This record gives sequence, C-alpha cells and structure tokens, in this order.
Amino acid sequence: MPRTKNQQKKLHIRKGDMVRVLSGNDQGKEGKVLRVFRSKERVIIEGVNVRIRHTRPNQLYPQGGRIEQESAIHVSNVLPLDSNGDPTRIGRKLIEDPDSGRSRWVRYAVTTGEELDS
Repeated sequence: MPRTKNQQKKLHIRKGDMVRVLSGNDQGKEGKVLRVFRSKERVIIEGVNVRIRHTRPNQLYPQGGRIEQESAIHVSNVLPLDSNGDPTRIGRKLIEDPDSGRSRWVRYAVTTGEELDS
C-alpha cells in the first residue's frame, strides 16, 4: 500500500549516527553520518568513500587543485552501531510520554533492545 500522507521515505539511518559499512571498497570502516539524502536513499559518512575532486580556483580554495571529499553511498550498505559497537538492525516502537500523554515513534537496536533516539 503506497504512502498517501507523508511521501518522504523512511530510512533506518539518521544524521549523527555511528555506522559500519557492510559492502564495497570501504567494507568494515566505521564513521559518523554527515548527511542523509532521503529521496536518493544515500548517505555521506565521515572518512568513507573519499574521492578526489578537481576544482578551479575560487574563494574557498584560492589555489584550486585536487580536493579530497566524501562521496555518497547507498543506505543499504550501512548498519548503525549499538552501544557495544556492533552493527544492528533497526526496529521501531511507539512509546508514550507519561507526563503529556502523547506518543511518538522511536528507533531501537534489535540486538540489545536499547533506544537509539533520545
């Protein structure tokens, strides 16, 4: 059944998560998620998939030249880390705030059961 209200894709990764790369040239590397592209289902991870980009001189780089920067990788190739530092799958559960009575969805680690969102 297609989503009718909220058309944004739900991903198991968020900005700021510590993740491990499962496949590709950088398999086994760990890093922090710097940026998430929901529509393309891609993430940029600190120190992973570093590419060299040739730039012309500009205000930021007056000399121009070769600049190393991270490239995006597909979100299916990474898993978040739990508190033990092991990769884990993500589940979602609905918790209720006892003070206000409102409920919200939180992500939790399937391996340990701990909540990943604070």
